[in-house]
Amino acid sequence: MKKILFPTDFSETANNAFVYALEMAKSIDAEVIVLHVYDLPTVSFGEVPVTLVEIYDSIELNNFENFKDQIPHLRKIAEKHQLDDVKMSHVLRHGDLVRIMKEMCAEEHIDMIVMGTNGASGFQEMFLGSNTGNAIVNIPVTVLSVPNKAKFERIKYFGFTTKFDDADRMALHKVIAIAKKFHAEVKCLTVKTHGFDVSEEGMEYWKSEFKNEPVTFFMIPHDNVKETIIDFVEGQEIDVLAMVTHKRNFFEELFTHSLTQKLSYHSEKPIMAFHED
Repeated sequence: MKKILFPTDFSETANNAFVYALEMAKSIDAEVIVLHVYDLPTVSFGEVPVTLVEIYDSIELNNFENFKDQIPHLRKIAEKHQLDDVKMSHVLRHGDLVRIMKEMCAEEHIDMIVMGTNGASGFQEMFLGSNTGNAIVNIPVTVLSVPNKAKFERIKYFGFTTKFDDADRMALHKVIAIAKKFHAEVKCLTVKTHGFDVSEEGMEYWKSEFKNEPVTFFMIPHDNVKETIIDFVEGQEIDVLAMVTHKRNFFEELFTHSLTQKLSYHSEKPIMAFHED
């Protein structure tokens, strides 16, 4: 049994992503672990009241009651989409969200994280990031980031951006396996910039390797990678875009992580981010 971790704050954005988590779980025969994380207030030593324990207990009780009240609502969402047969479990923890997600991934052997995102803009995007963006970069598990504008429909096309290297090859095999569960096709895009002059021979080699798979390859020459990918997603009617977050050196890591995060903020389609092994 595979496991999908679904962190939620019970917002509409999270509830929207919940449908994707259930659909993904149904397709790959996985369990959905619903995780709600809350934080306790920080009190400096000089201000510690005698009743601090009672205050913390009260906060934890309120969070537990809220969590318990939300579970039937999640089950109604599952029933509405005929997904109530998907196995679900529920976990309530307090602390830092990304840290707890890392712990849960290790403890429960999580295969995928599905998260909703409201996106970000301007200085917030540049300096503060988002929980989804932080998860994409910091947690070594496949992350499906679902924008609040994305509404689940039958997945026909997965997009996949590639540089034709070994990490991309391994990720493409994973994308194909998932796509087949949805009876979908995969459209691979390579953006040929001046700084990344990929050869036609590289693409032809991959075409040969994946000739028996439901995959089509595209190579587009352009120096604006982000705009090219977004145009490709729209023009090719991509339902889910898959990418690998490469880790090579500081500058490449900065670029590729930044690109994946920015797309998770701006794309109206879900983004599936794989980590380079």
